[in-house]
Amino acid sequence: MITVAQVPTAEDEVVQLCQELIRIDTSNPGDHSGPGEREAAEYVKARLEEVGLESQIFESHPGRASLVARIEGEDPGRDALLLHGHLDVVPARKEDWTRDPFGGEIADGCVWGRGAVDMKDMDAMILAVVRQRLREGRKPPRDVVLAFLADEEAGGKWGAQWLVKEHPELFEGCTEAVGEVGGFSLTVPGDKRMYLIETAEKGIAWMQLTAQGTAGHGSMVHPDNAVTALAAAVARLGSHEFPVRLTKTVRAFLERACMAYGVEFDPERPERALEEIGPLARMIGATLKNTLNPTRLDAGYKTNVIPQGATAQVDGRFLPGHEEEFFATVDELLGPDVKRDFVHYDWAVETDYEGALVAAMEAALISEDPGALPVPYCLSGGTDAKAFAHLGMRCFGFAPLRLPPELDFSGMFHGIDERVPVDGLRFGARVLDHFLDRA
Repeated sequence: MITVAQVPTAEDEVVQLCQELIRIDTSNPGDHSGPGEREAAEYVKARLEEVGLESQIFESHPGRASLVARIEGEDPGRDALLLHGHLDVVPARKEDWTRDPFGGEIADGCVWGRGAVDMKDMDAMILAVVRQRLREGRKPPRDVVLAFLADEEAGGKWGAQWLVKEHPELFEGCTEAVGEVGGFSLTVPGDKRMYLIETAEKGIAWMQLTAQGTAGHGSMVHPDNAVTALAAAVARLGSHEFPVRLTKTVRAFLERACMAYGVEFDPERPERALEEIGPLARMIGATLKNTLNPTRLDAGYKTNVIPQGATAQVDGRFLPGHEEEFFATVDELLGPDVKRDFVHYDWAVETDYEGALVAAMEAALISEDPGALPVPYCLSGGTDAKAFAHLGMRCFGFAPLRLPPELDFSGMFHGIDERVPVDGLRFGARVLDHFLDRA
């Protein structure tokens, strides 16, 4: 018979759960396939059933599986909270890595593998904490909906977006949502750590550009050349410098970061604050302005044949409140000879850094790290929060990790040799448990 003292804790289980999730190859190539998502959803379902929680698996497309469950809270009359994580990962080539990207090995104090930080670490934290609380019979203060999702790495069409469109009833009563890319630490002077809580995300505009011309022989004078028109437009987009636009979230982060580093915040030159924060400046720097990055070019089939058309793809990201300015600039740079269509579009989201849920995150962090300095920040990329915001939820990124100062955490996302510290996982499980007590 298992006594209360023998019941495994979230801290006991979280590392193993993370390893086992990494070993399920859920690579998302960006098409209709998701070879491991069903297996991962079945794994999560089995782990929840072991502690008495029923869940449902939904397939938006064969193999594209997401799982949803609801935990009854002490006060079902309160608004519900959504905890969400995605099961898919970006692909990885084994030959590029120091260790097997799907091995889930522990080495140098870290769990290694694709998804270790994006985001099977948080999936494991949620599973571990929920399993502990259900074993111990501890209800959260309000209903908590769990969602383990497909297809986030390709925009969520077959995961969060599909569920929100086809099964909104699953999220009935949810007014707030907590997901990835937040709650991680950045060491600052005085043996303190800023913990970045995501309250905003840039919008996404992946665009296909098309230029049309007249086909002809490559040896002749040919002013109506689609490749020339397209190349000129791509060059204009790629070299354009958008002006700095300080949103409320970015300004709040920079002001608090400057206080932590003991430097003066200059709103006329806010980028100077980035000099203090090391590699994270790549991510934060991209939230000071809209961005455009050409990523693909395609034209022609033979060197001496001028093609009739040429295409390119561009990754555009726009700040909350600055979408209209972004597209007006894009169209001006493209000119009349190049048209654009969306490969993928999603809106920018932002919520205020205030309220009971924010207070619960801050208190949970400080309970495990008295040197914690929680701060809001804007994510330069996008997450499934965009889909849930369409249901009116306030969305946050809060996957708590206390990290060693030398770890280039932002470089782990989609990077080679992705890994997460073992101690960080255990810390995150403890913080998440405290958070659910207060949420």
